[in-house]
Amino acid sequence: MRRALDALYAASAGLAALSLFSIFVVMMSQVALRETNRQFAGADDLSAYLCVATTFFALGATFKRGELIRVGMVLDRLGPGARRVMELLVLAMAALLVGYIAFWTAQDVIFSWEIEEVAQGTVPFQLWIPKLAMPLGSGILLIAIVDEFVAVLKGAIPTYVRAAEERAAAGDFSAEV
Repeated sequence: MRRALDALYAASAGLAALSLFSIFVVMMSQVALRETNRQFAGADDLSAYLCVATTFFALGATFKRGELIRVGMVLDRLGPGARRVMELLVLAMAALLVGYIAFWTAQDVIFSWEIEEVAQGTVPFQLWIPKLAMPLGSGILLIAIVDEFVAVLKGAIPTYVRAAEERAAAGDFSAEV
């Protein structure tokens, strides 16, 4: 199960990287086409959709690596027992919130598909397609949060805490700024 979950997080990060690279390709295509007095129709909309996909697909892997913004002012001052209870509480609240986001973004995708909603820009993109990144990405984040909740429930140190400690031990404080 661990290998499957890690593969899911890696695949999601790969999709985020592919989306980011696609933004680069779209922008460079725009530059090249401008030199020939042509336009890339829908490039702005496409870049915006890819930006959302990049963000949402990166959430799960970023969370597991401990690179999302985290405020530990209270947790860092607690003893091991109290800290574990607070980690569980915070992870449960995060799971509820992210579950809510995943549910409603999925409902939005379904609604866009049912009414055949299209973009109002120069290219009439079917909007359910770019919107799909939101429930998928938040769903993967939800899985990562539940994964951490179960690990902490079993008594393990959260992966994101271990990752931050390893970075600090190696002298890398870039994520702490």
